[in-house]
Amino acid sequence: MAKTEKDKARFGLIGRNISYSFSKTYFNNKFKALNLPGFSYENFDLPSLEEFPALIKMNNTLRGLNVTIPYKEEIIPYLDILDEKAKHIGAINTVKFTKDGLKGYNTDVYGFKKSIQPFLKESHKKALILGTGGASKAVAFVLKELGISYKYVSRNPTGDQIGYSALNKKIISTHTVIVNCTPLGTFPNTESRPDIPYELLTSNHLLFDLIYNPEKTSFLMTGEQKGAIICNGAKMLELQAEKAWQIWNS
Repeated sequence: MAKTEKDKARFGLIGRNISYSFSKTYFNNKFKALNLPGFSYENFDLPSLEEFPALIKMNNTLRGLNVTIPYKEEIIPYLDILDEKAKHIGAINTVKFTKDGLKGYNTDVYGFKKSIQPFLKESHKKALILGTGGASKAVAFVLKELGISYKYVSRNPTGDQIGYSALNKKIISTHTVIVNCTPLGTFPNTESRPDIPYELLTSNHLLFDLIYNPEKTSFLMTGEQKGAIICNGAKMLELQAEKAWQIWNS
């Protein structure tokens, strides 16, 4: 029996320098496990998002996309519709091809919330978000939902953000959740880490790193040496991928 169009579907990841990405292997393994031979997932490594419209035009069998660094915010003007939550966050990581056009969603929120919740304690009332890119917006959204106040830490602070040099004993001791949303420490540059005063960390702290490769970044390793609870981004990544899969199939 000939394969119908329904038996075929292409998905992919939009980003820059993404050969390392988890998504391609994850989804192609998933398609194999689900016995979906006509389904495929590929990386679309774009030096600039200006290439995005041409990519869409040339690939009319695409059904869904994931979006990663550095395009989670930049891609929004190229979309036709935004899910309400994604609109509120101002960053997207999942695109669904619908009859009304390209619709953007944010599944990072689901992934981050589900993966950080088991580690949270009563004492975790305030957080520092390291970095101000698209992923940090999803983190901020979740912290707000969980009733945890937060401050953004940036190399070039604007507004009410703070710089790394301002991180003193008072701030570190009261902000017991620290989330790394920067790419610092990602393979192969595993020696690098955000410039925070690690000597002030204690067993009261929870360090969460969105990075998943390596499994234990320099940021997490140093925190662990100080007795902090640590968690990497692997579970978050799986959860957001599964949520994306649900959206593409809904």
